[in-house]
Amino acid sequence: MKNRAGRLSLGQGGNRLVAGLIAALIALTVLLVVVLFIINSDSQNDQEYIANTAEMRVLSQEIAKNATESAGGTAEAFDQLRRARDDFQQLWSFVSEGNPATGLPASNMAQQSGVQQNWNTVRDNADSILSTRDAVLGLHEVARTLNETIPQLQVEYDDIVQILLDNDAPAEQIALAQRQSLLAERIVRSVNNVLSGDEDAVIAADRFGRDASLFGRVLDGQLNGNTAMGISRVDDDDAIYGLEAVDELFEFVSQNVDAILEASPDLFKVRTAASDIFQNSEVLLAELSVLAEGFASQARTRLISPTLAFFLLAAMVAIVVFIGLALYRDAQARLAATQEQNEQNQNAILRLLDELADLADGDLTTEATVTEDFTGAIADSINYAIDQMRGLVQAIRGTAVRVASAAQETQATAMHLADASEHQAQEIAGASAAVNEMAVSIDQVSSNAAESSAVAERSVAIAKKGAEVVQNTIRGMDNIREQ
Repeated sequence: MKNRAGRLSLGQGGNRLVAGLIAALIALTVLLVVVLFIINSDSQNDQEYIANTAEMRVLSQEIAKNATESAGGTAEAFDQLRRARDDFQQLWSFVSEGNPATGLPASNMAQQSGVQQNWNTVRDNADSILSTRDAVLGLHEVARTLNETIPQLQVEYDDIVQILLDNDAPAEQIALAQRQSLLAERIVRSVNNVLSGDEDAVIAADRFGRDASLFGRVLDGQLNGNTAMGISRVDDDDAIYGLEAVDELFEFVSQNVDAILEASPDLFKVRTAASDIFQNSEVLLAELSVLAEGFASQARTRLISPTLAFFLLAAMVAIVVFIGLALYRDAQARLAATQEQNEQNQNAILRLLDELADLADGDLTTEATVTEDFTGAIADSINYAIDQMRGLVQAIRGTAVRVASAAQETQATAMHLADASEHQAQEIAGASAAVNEMAVSIDQVSSNAAESSAVAERSVAIAKKGAEVVQNTIRGMDNIREQ
């Protein structure tokens, strides 16, 4: 019984261990699901951060290119610059402030980076360029027209010089016409210098204004004469016709002198802004690259990371292995306990059968040993049955003794009556009373004999029944043994 109790306690302890491991496995499974959900959400956010950052890197270079082309007077570049600026601003707001449409949270890493400061500078310069679009495009349109007009002026003046030479015009007029051609060429260079937008653009604009003014006064002096400037009027009709053609061509220049002078500061500002954008775009690109690398590496620095998921998965596998080992050990212990119990039961049955062998031969002094095995209760019951059978046999023997004694008494009485009959033959009347008394005695003896016979029959029946019980018990033991 103690061994059985010990095995039961061991089994309960093993069950508690397995239950605890299963509970831990369930908890780790739930935790793993939560961790995987968070990792997946963070991974999607990181991918969106990286994608937005990569697109912003491209846009930063597009802004620099479009800013330079805008300063060069390309109308499409202004539209592309505005689109790139707006797209960059939107993507940066998604990264730094979050995107409710996709559930993207604001990035602290982006807010702490230097991208915002550099982007503010680039955006301000882009806004400055976009605000001067009309002036810049107008100036470049005027410049293109001047570049087409000035060569025509030079051709006309070359013809005028040739006409004056052919007609032996005064040398002063010829030299003046040649200087006008050179001045026209310098006007073109000044305009191109203004369009360059560098530090000399302001000087070039001032020089353009003075040269254009001088060119107009000289042209007017050639047509009408100017004593203050010492310019005599040209008299040759062909030369005058050429000067009138030059005057028509120069009218466009004179009309746009003020526009060129007013737009030159804006163009200088645009060129400066484009140069600043080009320089800051490199810094912005570097900052965005660092930010992209930070987004790519922050997954490895998080507490909830794939490493934690792998650790939880390894722990779950280890718990499953432990559960398997615990179940295997428990099964082995149960098998060993069952084998040991079967062996003990078989030994107990054999011992009980050996002890009951004499009982089958009718020895009622046999007594089975009561043990802690499962046959103990059977042995106790058999001992009780044997004890009852011994009492029954003793009762039968006592009854038989009493019957024998009564029979002897009856025999003695009969002999006495025989003797008395001989002596009392003559006393029939007196003997009649004695005979009646004897008849009463005989009836009593007969009643006692009948009672003894009934008792004997019941005893025999009880004995047979007890023998059948013993035989059935022995057959049951044999059946258990065979099983």
